[in-house]
Amino acid sequence: MISTKTASVKQPPVAVDVSSLSKRDTMISIFIIGLMFFIFGFVSWVNAILIPYFKIACELTSFQSYLVAFAFYISYFVMSVPASYLLKAVGFKKGMMVGFWTMAVGAFIFVPAAMTRTYEVFLLGLFTIGAGLAILQTASNPYITILGPKERAAQRISIMGICNKGAGILAPILFAAVILRPTDSALFEQLSQMSDAERSAALDELIRRVIVPYATVGTVLVGLGLFIRYSPLPEINTEQESPELATANATKTSIFQFPHLILGAVAIFLHVGTQVIAIDTIIPYANSMGITLLEAKVFPSYTLAMTICGYLLGISAIPRFISQVTALRLCTLLGAVFTLLIIFARGTVGFLGHEADLSIWFVVLLGLANSLVWAGIWPLALDGLGRFTKLGASILIMGLCGNAIMPLFYGYFADLFDVRTAYWVLFPCYLYLVFYAFVGHQLRQWSPAGVSVSTK
Repeated sequence: MISTKTASVKQPPVAVDVSSLSKRDTMISIFIIGLMFFIFGFVSWVNAILIPYFKIACELTSFQSYLVAFAFYISYFVMSVPASYLLKAVGFKKGMMVGFWTMAVGAFIFVPAAMTRTYEVFLLGLFTIGAGLAILQTASNPYITILGPKERAAQRISIMGICNKGAGILAPILFAAVILRPTDSALFEQLSQMSDAERSAALDELIRRVIVPYATVGTVLVGLGLFIRYSPLPEINTEQESPELATANATKTSIFQFPHLILGAVAIFLHVGTQVIAIDTIIPYANSMGITLLEAKVFPSYTLAMTICGYLLGISAIPRFISQVTALRLCTLLGAVFTLLIIFARGTVGFLGHEADLSIWFVVLLGLANSLVWAGIWPLALDGLGRFTKLGASILIMGLCGNAIMPLFYGYFADLFDVRTAYWVLFPCYLYLVFYAFVGHQLRQWSPAGVSVSTK
């Protein structure tokens, strides 16, 4: 007997064209994505305090401590392309829910890691959190880039950056307030004088302070996944191409046929590397000047505050006074100049209640130089990709593994030479970013004839 029941076929999510969204729908979507960027920032930039914290609690070298950033961000390289296929199969909203729940698993892994004071298990937890973030970043960055006029993409990305870096300002301070105590400075000085048993007991107590914060974070992330799944965030159609794009891309069969995208992914790799070095190394750099951890904990927030200042300038100036390309060029040039000043500037100054070498304030100013680089690269690298947009976004997200690789170079040279000399690793990075800002983003073929004039 033949069954007359129709087999249940799972339909792909219904996507809408971005031009059909009302102003209200667009604003709601921007608000929800902004909330997500706040979460990204809070979870990501807490690494700035985790690095020196784990270095003490797990008795690590500088190189070993920067494995925090490596484990966290190498997951972007591993997960970005699979994330693009996940999003294509289940849509943005379900994919984002999976991303939040993956992050929650990573946060819960911190509990057994802290109970056993096992650094490798902490790294597994950080890798898992990063894997969830890779899914979310692969979804949210192209989403906000195409959610409105492309000439204003840098403005929208700058708003997301304020949400991200605003959380980054709060994260190290709040985390330090939860896990550090006023008596810890004396404890850190006494560790070397303790017996093995006393030191082990003290470090066990120190590391277990992360259990409650990360268990709470994991619970919140589970709830956020459900919120995004049932939110009014629309699915956006990134597969449909305009007639002009369809003609231009008719012969394209591979994502590697877009030089401006591939060069943009390299630019993202180097940019995020310079950004994480500026933020995650500033506490050890302050320590090298005799500033204690309890005082130095605010320096990452200074760098992030300068980044927010740059975002505000971008929101007000782009495209009214300057183009996205011009902003990118100015920021990359400033990065190269500030790097040289970090290395060569000398002299103790008193500022904001700190007595420190002048050079540390140029590390802070790297936050300003880095502010509009991400916002400048994304619309330029995704320009003209059409049906390749989701995969192109995943390639750019893979570039976030620069956060994993670049701090290891810094940590290696910090151990080999000193924490100041190690900042030389930034200079060639900024030189490449200058190249992309002036020339690389205009390449449409892998030949000199492939340069086109950008008007963005």
